[in-house]
Amino acid sequence: KMTVKAVKMPCTAPNVYTKVPDGGWGWIIALAFFFVEALTYGIIKSFGVFFNDLMESFDETNSRISWIISICVFVQTFTAPLSTVLSNRFGHRFVVMVGGVLISTGMVTASFACTVVDMYVTIGVISGLGYCFSFLPTVTILSQYFDKRRSLVTAVASTGECFAVFSFAPAITALKERIGWRYSLLSVGVLQLSIVICGSLLRPIIIKEQEEAKAQPPEEPTETKYMLENEQTRTSIESIDSGVEITTSPSNVPGNAKAEPKSEEPKEHAQILIEDNSTPPEPKNKLLDFSVMRDCSFICYAFFGLFATLGFFAPSLYIIPLSLSLGISKDHSAYILSAMAIAEVFGRISAGWVLNKKPIRKIYIELICVILLSVALFAFPFASEFWGLMTCSVFFGFMLGTVAGTHIPLLAEDDVVGIEKMSSAAGVYVFIQSLAGLAGPPLAGVLVDTTQNYSSAFYSCAAGMVLGAVFLSLVRPCKAGLCHRQQRSPEDRAANFVPELPEDFIEMDIGRAENSGKAGDSM
Repeated sequence: KMTVKAVKMPCTAPNVYTKVPDGGWGWIIALAFFFVEALTYGIIKSFGVFFNDLMESFDETNSRISWIISICVFVQTFTAPLSTVLSNRFGHRFVVMVGGVLISTGMVTASFACTVVDMYVTIGVISGLGYCFSFLPTVTILSQYFDKRRSLVTAVASTGECFAVFSFAPAITALKERIGWRYSLLSVGVLQLSIVICGSLLRPIIIKEQEEAKAQPPEEPTETKYMLENEQTRTSIESIDSGVEITTSPSNVPGNAKAEPKSEEPKEHAQILIEDNSTPPEPKNKLLDFSVMRDCSFICYAFFGLFATLGFFAPSLYIIPLSLSLGISKDHSAYILSAMAIAEVFGRISAGWVLNKKPIRKIYIELICVILLSVALFAFPFASEFWGLMTCSVFFGFMLGTVAGTHIPLLAEDDVVGIEKMSSAAGVYVFIQSLAGLAGPPLAGVLVDTTQNYSSAFYSCAAGMVLGAVFLSLVRPCKAGLCHRQQRSPEDRAANFVPELPEDFIEMDIGRAENSGKAGDSM
């Protein structure tokens, strides 16, 4: 008896695939990630347009105002494991939508702040937590929808941050002249509420390998032999992917009888039931898989992220002060920063295109980009005029785009942890990065104050990038060595192989031996 009913999948249910789709609903996820990037990192990088207004309104120094973004970025990265736990427990969609509400709430509340401490709490803590809840789950689920195109799609979608810097900074500046900084900040908070819409588009994905279950014909000799040697045989195969259950129940066969079914019971009984609105159950994942901390390759990759983060911030913070110290005008200094942002867009797209090629060892391409990024940081102090700084900025921006747009998605590669553990690994990885994000700017500031030279900040960041390159070069050897230790040689496996036999086989053999002994005695 066989009944088949249509499957009606609601729009909020998970997408179930037999393999990574490399497209499909993933394109919608990529579009959502583009806008999430623009409304998170794009706003953070454009927040500098409020600095002078906040200094005048609160009568505070530049350093105290700059702590607003420093606290925000630290909270965003420090709470990454919490974002991972909540995503595994409640799903990516819900966490991103909550993050959008937190970001908007923090920014809107900050528009009514009376002191800079209020800004620390509203933008630094509340919005910072929302940034973490919005960004990390989005980039994680995007990596799950793509395999071959993962690097290219992630790199292109991440350019939302760069385009936002071009559009938001002049737009907010023009808006401030009309309605003031408080209402402008309020408008930004309302705009960031659209992250909730982006989060609603993040349909979860389930990858299940297709299983085929076929009933053996009753006349097959192997089945007959199996039934003769076993008094009771029952085989049950369940396919979770399609909701198909096939149960084969042959009748009991005595050891000395022929394999013939009873007349009142059928030989085989197959049922295929597909219920309406049936959703395959999601596999139970750990809320936070700390087993990645035992992976030597991930530890090396985490140290790479820790030291490389020291080199991410220096040019954007110190390129304008460095250019002004060399006698370059403010307008030309702004052109240098804009050129760096444009070059970063091309760097992200180029890295995605190169890493999308097959076959290619992506971890080695990343290593080359990090080494070239170190060279760019070392080159800044040697520039003495406008075109020299412009060349260094364009080169640095391009190489920064190749690394910044790919270092988190590379966690999904088998050379690091793989797609199965990426969610937990990303949380731990970004958490470790937060330490450098918090300590990096003050460390560079101390060096600048001590040496009275902005070049020292670039040297410190270049040294950190070089250490990051060293640890990145150890990722692949550690992974290869770990896999080699886990695999045993075929000779050892063959020597230690002991076939497992069912207990009824042994019982029947013992019974046969006893019967033979009794027959011998009677003779």
